[in-house]
Amino acid sequence: MKTSPFSVSSARQCTADGALRPEQLAEAVRGACLQAAIAAYEAAGSQGLCAEGRWEVAVGALRALDLHALLEAGEASSSST
Repeated sequence: MKTSPFSVSSARQCTADGALRPEQLAEAVRGACLQAAIAAYEAAGSQGLCAEGRWEVAVGALRALDLHALLEAGEASSSST
């Protein structure tokens, strides 16, 4: 399951060169992981999976999360500010 990158364009402070600070990148990654896991868990529940099956689908979504897209979105957001 592919998910869109979590928005990193929220109010934030950047380093002098416009890059995301490590704390901001970590928050963006955490948000993307939560968003992917919750969406997958809910979708699996809609398909009738039990709690264990829903958890397996959520973990699979975390493994499939496209972190490169998240990093690119963060870089694009930093360069546009």
